[in-house]
Order: sequence, then C-alpha cells, then structure tokens
Amino acid sequence: MNRQKQTRRLRDQLEKGFIVFQNTVHFFVFTAEMIVALATGLWVSLSDKVRAKSRTITRDQAVKLLILIEGGINLFVFLTKLTVGLMTGSLAILGDAIHSMTDMANNIVAWIVIGVSAKPADHEHPYGHRKFETLAVFGLASLLAALGLELVIRAVQPRDAVISTGTWELWLMIGVLVVNVCLAIWQRYWARRLSSDILEADASHTVGDVLTTLVVIIGWQLSAAGYLWLDRLCALVVAGMIFYLAYGLFKRAVPVLVDEIAVDPEPITYAIESVKGVYNVLQIRSRWIGSTRAVDMVFTVDPELTTEAAHEIADEVEILLEGEFGIKDISIHIEPEK
Repeated sequence: MNRQKQTRRLRDQLEKGFIVFQNTVHFFVFTAEMIVALATGLWVSLSDKVRAKSRTITRDQAVKLLILIEGGINLFVFLTKLTVGLMTGSLAILGDAIHSMTDMANNIVAWIVIGVSAKPADHEHPYGHRKFETLAVFGLASLLAALGLELVIRAVQPRDAVISTGTWELWLMIGVLVVNVCLAIWQRYWARRLSSDILEADASHTVGDVLTTLVVIIGWQLSAAGYLWLDRLCALVVAGMIFYLAYGLFKRAVPVLVDEIAVDPEPITYAIESVKGVYNVLQIRSRWIGSTRAVDMVFTVDPELTTEAAHEIADEVEILLEGEFGIKDISIHIEPEK
C-alpha cells in the first residue's frame, strides 16, 4: 500500500509539473508574439530617433543619449520586477529586481564616464581620457562576475519559503524578458556602429540579465510546483554563462589598462623602411587608448638632412601608417644614422 501511495504521489507530481510546464510554454509563446511585435516597433522608433540625432551630434553625445534611453528602460524593468516580487513573495524575483536597480546605477556611472572620457587631453592626462571608458568596462565585467557568484550562492543555499504564482505576474515577467532581449540587440547594434566599448559591455551585461531573468522565471514556476532542485541546477548553469561573459569583458579591458601591444611591429617596420629616406627603424611601441591605437616610434635618417627634409619624411610615414594600418595617434622621434 505504501508503495502504491508513493507511486501515485510521484505520478501526480509529474502530471502537475507537466501541466505547469505546458501552460508556461503556451503562455510564453502567446505573450512573446505580442510583446515582440510591440518591442520591435519601439526598437525601430528609438533607432530612427537616435540615427537622426547621430547625424547632428558627436559620437560621445550619441553614446550618452543611448545610455540615457537604456537607463529609462532599466527603470521600467526594475519597477516591474519589484512589483511582481512583492506580489508573489519570490526572493529570486526580488533579487533580480535589485540587480536591475544596479543596472540603472551602471547607466548613471557610464553616462558620467562618457562625459569624462570625451574631454580633450590636458596637463594631467596628456593622452586624453579615453581609458576612463575602458575602466568602466572593467567595472561592468566585475559586476557580471559578482552576479554570477551571487547566483551560485543562491543556488546552493537551502530555501523553505512558499512561493505563489499567477497569470498576470507571469505575463509581466515574460514581458520584461522580451524587453531585455530587444534591448540587448539594440545595444549591440549601436555599440558596433559607434565602436563603443562601454555600449558593448552594456549589451553583454543585458544578456546576463536575460539569462538571469529566464532562470528566475523557470525557477519561480518550478518552485511553485515543488521542484526546487531544478531551480538550483538552472541557476548554476546560468552562473557559468555569466562568468563566461565577464571573462570576455575582462579580456577586452585588461590589455588596454595594462598597455598591452596594439599592433604587430614587424609589418609596420617593413612598411616604414620602404619609405624613401628612412634608414633603420630602431623602436616601435604601441598601446590602446580606449578604442584608439597609438604608436610611438624611433627611426634614423641621413644626418646631413635639414630639419625640414626630415620632417617631410616623418609626414610621409604618418600618411603611410594612417592609410595602410588605420593608425592616427602617432609619435615619431628621428635620429641621425650613424
């Protein structure tokens, strides 16, 4: 009898879980179709407005405008998650809401950083302020790593709270998920168009938000059905994905911050020595300043040349490097050939 009761109880739980999963999938598909249509229209509208603005403003002003729009969207996402978390009593959703609040803080910091990085070179920063943008990318990567660690800790901690669910709450969370997907695509598009590391980092961060929200929705539904271990398993998988995203951002930011080589010196040396009047290339050093490559070099010329003639050779080298290698920040020191 006990065995039959256990079998019946297990079968009832499986049927209940299947029904919840089936209803969730159907509801997700229906809601996603509606929200994607709405979000696509919003995306096109925002892109048209930013595209029109970008014709009359500078790159940094365009990036600041995009970050401002992102901040407004993240505010909406935060308020929605907070409302659903309070209605259902789900700590996971409330934690996700807190994470969205940090996204708003990131947008505020990024908006300020862009204003700083756009400043021209000065006495204290002779190479400009572009590395402040790279520093912000490093900060966003650190936040992603912290988010992944938070998910791991949450997944391994025991939880006994009773969590409720409802149609409207699920509707809102799926809406938030679709909005974040559209936002990530939109950020990636403008990051590549404007060659902005900070927008690229924001896009990766938003992808992390999408994965987190997806795990929260699945975990929320499964927790309500009694399958807590699946919630924890999904959280660990997503944490691994977020760590991978953070690694990609660290890989992009750290070389800039530690002045890693930006250009292979061998092809540049070969090209410079082909310029008439250049004898030998003694030194070539390169580094990243934000998304810009900078090159310092020393080469020799005929010691009998006048200063004006030597300067003309340096001009030819600058034109060559800009034309063939796309390098615009060039510092040249000329030595007499011995």
